[in-house]
Amino acid sequence: MKYFLLIVFCLAVAGATAQPKTYCNPLNIDYGYTPIPNFAQWGNHRATADPVIVNYKGDYYLFSTNQWGYWWSSDMLNWHFVSKKFLRSWNTGTYDELCAPAVGIIGDTMIVMGSTYKSNFSIWMSTNPKANEWKPLVDSFEIGGWDPAFFTDDDGRLYMYNGSSNRYPLLGIELNRKTLQPIGTRSPMYLLQDWRYGWQRFGEHMDNTFLDPFIEGAWMTKHNGKYYFQYGAPGTEFSGYADGVVVSSGPILDGSEIAPQSDPLSIKLGGFARGAGHGATFTDNFGQYWHVSTNTISVKNTFERRISIWPAGFDKDDVMWCNTAFGDYPHYIPSQQLQYHSFEQNGRSPYFTGWMLLNYNKPVAVSSTLGGYHPNNAVDELMKTYWSAASGNAGEWIQSDLGNTSTVNAIQINYADQDVAADRLGKYPGQFHQYRIYASVDGKKWTCIVDKSKNKTDVPHDYIELEKPVQTRFIKLENLHMPTGKFAISGLRVFGNGNGSKPSKVEGFVVLRTEKDKRSAFIKWKPSNDAFAYNIYYGTHPNKLYTCIMVHNNNEYWMKAMDALKTYYYTIEAVNENGTSERIPVQKAE
Repeated sequence: MKYFLLIVFCLAVAGATAQPKTYCNPLNIDYGYTPIPNFAQWGNHRATADPVIVNYKGDYYLFSTNQWGYWWSSDMLNWHFVSKKFLRSWNTGTYDELCAPAVGIIGDTMIVMGSTYKSNFSIWMSTNPKANEWKPLVDSFEIGGWDPAFFTDDDGRLYMYNGSSNRYPLLGIELNRKTLQPIGTRSPMYLLQDWRYGWQRFGEHMDNTFLDPFIEGAWMTKHNGKYYFQYGAPGTEFSGYADGVVVSSGPILDGSEIAPQSDPLSIKLGGFARGAGHGATFTDNFGQYWHVSTNTISVKNTFERRISIWPAGFDKDDVMWCNTAFGDYPHYIPSQQLQYHSFEQNGRSPYFTGWMLLNYNKPVAVSSTLGGYHPNNAVDELMKTYWSAASGNAGEWIQSDLGNTSTVNAIQINYADQDVAADRLGKYPGQFHQYRIYASVDGKKWTCIVDKSKNKTDVPHDYIELEKPVQTRFIKLENLHMPTGKFAISGLRVFGNGNGSKPSKVEGFVVLRTEKDKRSAFIKWKPSNDAFAYNIYYGTHPNKLYTCIMVHNNNEYWMKAMDALKTYYYTIEAVNENGTSERIPVQKAE
């Protein structure tokens, strides 16, 4: 290894980092490999989606599509996998196992069911899921459905919702609490209105007029006597994949009393982890709401996806919100001290650490490059693109220049799937990543700040919070062991503070709403020499700008996500490695 001719001082690793108190999306869990063999022509790769998290007896349980099991965590940070196949008649020729699962709590019992239209699918129950103790509660469920969800009301009555279609609405029905069989027939809950709500339009840029958008991923939350029915749209492969919400006075919606919120509940159009659809809302152990949802990659195939968790809640007017601003930057895990008490117009999530991205589009050096998988792909804030070394051998490396000596608090390593072994289908236990991270002020004298040479866990999106901040200019990641395939990185992301000035306030911001289609607007502003990104905040009330779009390396945006019947309000802030600028006064777009 040539670069080891440099002088290297290596710190002890296990003691170099304290117990982490922050996390960074996407979640660093041992995602299984694509469960459908026909997709092998694109190359085997990791994938999951359609997550559900429930708080059960003080622990968090995470279920998602085709993982051959589930995870649990006591702190929403360290996730432990439990291996379990829920299909009773396992067909080795298919890997569609517990797709888009429904998870519910009835008294002291957890129930689980996957998507199906077969009547012989079981509903499972457990009072000790941490120990993997399960038994069938219902051997043959009378009604099947894709993307099911359970909801237990305050009075103990049980409901199920389901549906995934670009033609039909989502459905809801009450179930007998003892037998779990249906009571009556299913009722339509909600069908998309893309003629009105721009974000529901099909396509990566919400511009496809030839295909109908999909509605799927039902979920129900009750707050202050109101029912918040959540749904995903318009398609899992798009950056605009989002969860909307419809408010009602009952668990089965009546068309005469529903009130959709104009903006989607959760949406993440820009940044590294894009997409925030088909998810679920839950409460932590301190009574605060969170929303878990699906991120899109969709490079190897349409269903290449990940999972992220965002702070959520309700304001004083019972408007439901989800905060994805800086949602893929380091955030604190839930605690008694960090809680939302209000969501002010210019407020910042108390969970956001304030650590900024230090190496966006900064210079990169590497040990080797495979074909067109260029080095800069590792620092372009696009999870769809990645750099790949020519091999997966120990000694391959990638180096990021921060531009000047900066304060580094945390580092996220996002591995990409390149030339994954053919045997990686479904869950593949026992695999692991090993690496070291070095820091240098001058690019000549190096210090090892993270040593995972003894790591035996699978960490596809590893996130390291340093025990103490490091002053450095260069960060170098050295590969020691890959579980499979080439050493490939979609994001080597360094967080902290650039030790400089925050950007100046944005000037020349204008929103030009189109007359023929009020769902759309052209947004433009003067470029800032001291910013690499901008956050556009918007909403249908000047004090409820709950939705954020991060725009990198551009000074215009074609906005297509508005409610055609509502007035909108906008503001913007500039972003650099030192923080954010002051936001401009809120502007109205009629």
